[in-house]
Amino acid sequence: MTSFKTSSAGYLANHVARLFARELAEAVRPLGLAPAQFMVLLELWREEGLTQKDLVGRLDVEQATMAATLARMERDGLIERRRDQADARARRVQLTGRARALQEPALAAAKGVNARALAGFSDDEREAFLVGLRRIVGTLSRTGESS
Repeated sequence: MTSFKTSSAGYLANHVARLFARELAEAVRPLGLAPAQFMVLLELWREEGLTQKDLVGRLDVEQATMAATLARMERDGLIERRRDQADARARRVQLTGRARALQEPALAAAKGVNARALAGFSDDEREAFLVGLRRIVGTLSRTGESS
């Protein structure tokens, strides 16, 4: 009889996510980063000047969680929040020089975690796995939006 733990996509995805999070935390800790900070930095390295609301939507996290993460990042000298010229209520998140300098080593650390995790996969298996994960994210994201 097959175990629910080994046959449930949800259970396995959750377990893999926890393992990836643990490995990522270990990989970026020497850089002075936490995984939540790394995720915010990924978005800001791609497009600087986002608002807190933009980041909440892109990372699919709670507003309070994002506020706390940004406060820690500001305290740690990774970001600055500046008033938006067009909307005085909004604040744009800007990277500091320290955050820009961390881009290459942080991305290398994350790529190392991915490489270790997928080391047993062929190129075709790796691509099929990523395609499947993107499809699941798309499906569940659309499902959540319609509820």
